[in-house]
Amino acid sequence: MNSDSDLQIAGDILAVQHLLQPAREHPATVAEFAGLARSIAADRARWEHLVEYDATSRWYHRLQTGPGYEVWLLSWVPGQGSGLHGHGASSGVLTVLDGALTERTEGGERSLGAGAQRVFAPGYVHEVVNDSLEPAVSLHVYYPGLTEMPMHTAARCTQGSVPGAHESVPA
Repeated sequence: MNSDSDLQIAGDILAVQHLLQPAREHPATVAEFAGLARSIAADRARWEHLVEYDATSRWYHRLQTGPGYEVWLLSWVPGQGSGLHGHGASSGVLTVLDGALTERTEGGERSLGAGAQRVFAPGYVHEVVNDSLEPAVSLHVYYPGLTEMPMHTAARCTQGSVPGAHESVPA
């Protein structure tokens, strides 16, 4: 084999439940952040009563912060989308809590139903859209906390700073 490593992971590592670690009080690895998102998703009483729907713009609520990370709750009515964007220096975990969302990247399109998770590193560019006829709710974990959201177009990228580290608008 002509590669830097003989170890390769095929498929979605998050689909292999026994490899996922339970969330620690202060997550530090990708698996732990994914576990944090899954534990919050499973605790509907923690977030369900907070969800609001706004027909004019995506609704969002900072649900939790910790050392170096933020957890956001977002709602999406049919037709709402994030626009094509990155997350600056932040990595993240996107988890669909209710409904369905579509993620579009340069590589194609992926449908995400309730329970689906996407993990991404800095530099990852995507668009998230509610293409369904029903509202959707998603949970977003960013580490470090989201401080910028560069917006992209097909022709060029424009840096769009988020208004202050504590007033971030997640996507």
